[in-house]
Amino acid sequence: MTSLIGRTRARGVETLSLDAPDTRNALSRALVAELTDALGQCGQDPGVRAVVLTHTGNTFCAGADLRDPPPAEAFTGLLEGIVTLPKPVVARVAGHVRAGGLGLLGACDIAVASAAATFSFTEVRIGVAPAVISLPLLPRVDPRALARYCLTGETFGAAEAARIGLVTGAAGDLDLDDALAPVLDGLRRAAPGALARTKELLTATVLEAFAEDAGEMNRLSASLFAQPDAREGMTAFLERRDPPWVL
Repeated sequence: MTSLIGRTRARGVETLSLDAPDTRNALSRALVAELTDALGQCGQDPGVRAVVLTHTGNTFCAGADLRDPPPAEAFTGLLEGIVTLPKPVVARVAGHVRAGGLGLLGACDIAVASAAATFSFTEVRIGVAPAVISLPLLPRVDPRALARYCLTGETFGAAEAARIGLVTGAAGDLDLDDALAPVLDGLRRAAPGALARTKELLTATVLEAFAEDAGEMNRLSASLFAQPDAREGMTAFLERRDPPWVL
């Protein structure tokens, strides 16, 4: 079976690459399971100081795979696993990010995006809501900006993503790996135990959201995907046409 997650290591930094470019790295049942397993292995490996989460192709992640979506609980578990991993997780974004892919960014400790990256909360356009991904995003992203982009589904770029706190920084004119170099150098210079304890301090508010609201968001997600609007929205998306509610 072909792996959906590429893995390399250099000086204690494990790079996990979403490697399903034919589906724009959509979050299928298999991809979510494999990424969850790879992260768990990294968390238990004393040779891993930090994890870089990146992608192949021109899309970081297109959101849920509409033909083979993961259970809401599995996706929630993946996001919470990133937040609770005792190693920093750094997102390296050199392409487009949509819907559930934005949840991955929200769960990561640091995220840096290239000028080629674009972002969009597309859930409302297919008849659902950004339920599960709200768990890591609401505590971290500017609330007024989040309201605008979640309600409209507009597309925005890396500079705006950095301004609103969706990503840590935009590489701008820099090569993305050059922009990431000081981040990774800093992590390599930090004591592993100190990194783990510091991450616990920084993620406490995010984990409160998971503890209080994960069950409700899982139920909401499942309910919305079962509604007629979602079925029509997903069908329209797959058929590359507008759903009937478009004015």
